[in-house]
Amino acid sequence: MWNSLPNILTVSRILAIPAICAAFFLPGAWSAWVPLGLFVAAGITDWFDGYLARKLGQMSDLGRFLDPVADKLLVAAVIMMLIAFDRIDRITCVAAVVIMCREITVTGLREFLAELRVKVPVSRLAKWKTTVQLIALGILIVGDYGPSMLPIRLLGEIGLWIAAVLTLYTGWDYLQTGLRHMAADDRAPAKGAD
Repeated sequence: MWNSLPNILTVSRILAIPAICAAFFLPGAWSAWVPLGLFVAAGITDWFDGYLARKLGQMSDLGRFLDPVADKLLVAAVIMMLIAFDRIDRITCVAAVVIMCREITVTGLREFLAELRVKVPVSRLAKWKTTVQLIALGILIVGDYGPSMLPIRLLGEIGLWIAAVLTLYTGWDYLQTGLRHMAADDRAPAKGAD
């Protein structure tokens, strides 16, 4: 399924990450607008790969695996670049850490639940969380290079805090599901027991 359009779009999102990171090193305003353009393009592929997979009937295990991985890699890379280039206030780094910790935890939970053959569908709220997160990160990429009459950086940081709260809430939902299955697994008799 490597040659299906949805999977190609997902892989392109992963391949865009080094280019986005490199663009932060461009001089002046280029260091804001070029990575923003690449980030927006990557974000658009996130919507299109899912839409096309459903529309064309090309949903695959590879796509189900790669899509969330691509999203998490993109978000983590941009957060790290924003911190490295001082485009996030120190206190807002806490929101960024919350987001990254949740993403790692949910990835582990999904892997655990997949071994139990338990599917965890993405909730509507989790989709909103991703949308808020991507918008906030896009705003923070522009940061001080945005229109001077607007508090661009502040708006991005507020958005990141909102995303962090949604992240905790949706992460708790995933954790509860995982804990239920862990508890059920602990109660099941061990194989080969008398």
